[in-house]
Formats: sequence, C-alpha cells, structure tokens
Amino acid sequence: MLAAGPAMSPLPEAELVRSSVQLYRYLLRCCRRLPPGHIQQHYRHAIRQSFKVHADEDDPVRIQQIIKRAIEDADWVMNKYKDQK
Repeated sequence: MLAAGPAMSPLPEAELVRSSVQLYRYLLRCCRRLPPGHIQQHYRHAIRQSFKVHADEDDPVRIQQIIKRAIEDADWVMNKYKDQK
C-alpha cells in the first residue's frame, strides 16, 4: 500500500459515524461533493445497494468493520475526484 501522507476523512464528521444509518447519511453527503451527473448517480446507487446488502447484519464488530471500510473507501473516492468538480 502506498502512503501519500496522513489520511483525511472526506468530511469532518467521519469520526462521529457509529451506526449504519449515520453511515448512510454521511456517505450520501459525501456524494454531494462529487462532480454532478453520472458520477454522483453511480456512487449514490452503490451506497444504496451496499446498504441493502448489509441491512440484516447484526454483529456489532462486523458493523464497525463495515463502517470503517466504507469511510476509507469514501476517502479514496473523494481524493480521486477532488480536482474534477
């Protein structure tokens, strides 16, 4: 893995995300910062699909793993498109 410096969360409230609903809302807010059009639509759809796939997850440890990974993925996506808005 390449280290390009300290990782920043896409939005400052990332550390406040504790539940799946908070994660869902947080990720949709991140989408608003992406370039408009097909890119936003694609990631909104991906967020909804992922939320549906994991809706029946009830293991608290697994939920926290999913939240952590989703925030890391959102950070990657936001960095990918940061200069394209």
